[in-house]
Amino acid sequence: MKLFDLTGRLALVTGSSKGIGLAIAKGLAQAGASIVLNGRDHTALEAARSDLAATGADVYAVSFDVTDAAAVAEAVERIETEIGPIEILFNNAGMQHRAPLQDFPLDAWERLKATNIDSVFFVGQAVARKMIARGHGKIINIASVQSELARPGIAPYTATKGAVKMLTKGMATDWARFGLQVNAIGPGYFVTELNAALVTDPEFSGWLERRTPAGRWGTVDELAGAAVFLASDASSFINGHILYVDGGITSSL
Repeated sequence: MKLFDLTGRLALVTGSSKGIGLAIAKGLAQAGASIVLNGRDHTALEAARSDLAATGADVYAVSFDVTDAAAVAEAVERIETEIGPIEILFNNAGMQHRAPLQDFPLDAWERLKATNIDSVFFVGQAVARKMIARGHGKIINIASVQSELARPGIAPYTATKGAVKMLTKGMATDWARFGLQVNAIGPGYFVTELNAALVTDPEFSGWLERRTPAGRWGTVDELAGAAVFLASDASSFINGHILYVDGGITSSL
């Protein structure tokens, strides 16, 4: 199991005060990694840090806006100087907005692009520069089944997650020769706060259970194995890959 051991490695997980980001951080910590949690809500971030530290994890909280390039650059420098070299990056920060495409608000479109695409570029580039100088590093972006499939009311979100898929492939193409592995996880439908309205909608949940070969929603802890795999030496020759963790929904009509 040494291939999956992350002991002594520092992982930055953006958008990790709750939901998928926090579940990934917990999985990495269980594999031995030290964790830097990130988010904009200071109270929620400190609560997450305290809870994770109570399990024995070596964990830090650094609040910065991932959609602000200058703030990202400053934060990455601070982490590298005060905590340690970032060897693993999970670009998890993201948002959703549901509305008919013909009525989709412009401000929501701009927020989606900034949160779901700009952040991946800003944080990925800032961290990659450090990794390239060291000759190794792991970057894992959070894509989605919507990187491949569309649904009514979320066309702009689908566009952003398609962009994350292709940015992942582009990062791998540019940076693999420097010793980096850049991949993505594409979650299916998971029980999270972001999906709360869908989880409690009997019609949608019924449709999803029939549509998904596994016949159910995912739970966020089921992302930990994929996260550890892509962050570890076990994936040393995997680059530009999108690992869908979706109960089979992208495999079945």
